[in-house]
Amino acid sequence: MDSAEYERKIAFRFAAFDQDGNGYIDRADFNAAAARLLAEFGTTARCDKGQALYTGAEAFWQGMAGIADVDGDQRVTREEFVGGAVKRLRDNPERFAEIARPFLRAAIAVADRDDRGAASVPAMERALRVLGADAGTAELAALSLDTDRDGRITEDQAVSAFADYFTVFAPDA
Repeated sequence: MDSAEYERKIAFRFAAFDQDGNGYIDRADFNAAAARLLAEFGTTARCDKGQALYTGAEAFWQGMAGIADVDGDQRVTREEFVGGAVKRLRDNPERFAEIARPFLRAAIAVADRDDRGAASVPAMERALRVLGADAGTAELAALSLDTDRDGRITEDQAVSAFADYFTVFAPDA
């Protein structure tokens, strides 16, 4: 994949993080995502799972800002995201996935209604829809996350898929 194709793909990914569509990613986007997940699964912000999700969202935001917020204004513009992602993630997408791990771990815990340590495929599909995926994409993604076909999605499966998301050839895949 050439650099222009990679940049186009990463720019497409920007929209998934810019939850409010204001043209930049900031802490509020991560908090909004956490709030929507908690509401979807009837989990309060004050419980352990809710606190872990907000803590994970903050860690994810801090990691992203550390990679991409070039001017230090606590906002990541599309250009900063593309530049930061292309510069730092092209050769090591797993690093970005590790930044996301605390949020992914907590999101799975919120979606894990029976406390088995993994979210069911339908629960993960719901979570993906809440985070902005259309119904068809959410269904396909949730099914593909279940790499061992046991009907459950673990933290490691989610982190691995998150890393893969940044190396998929098609920009809109």
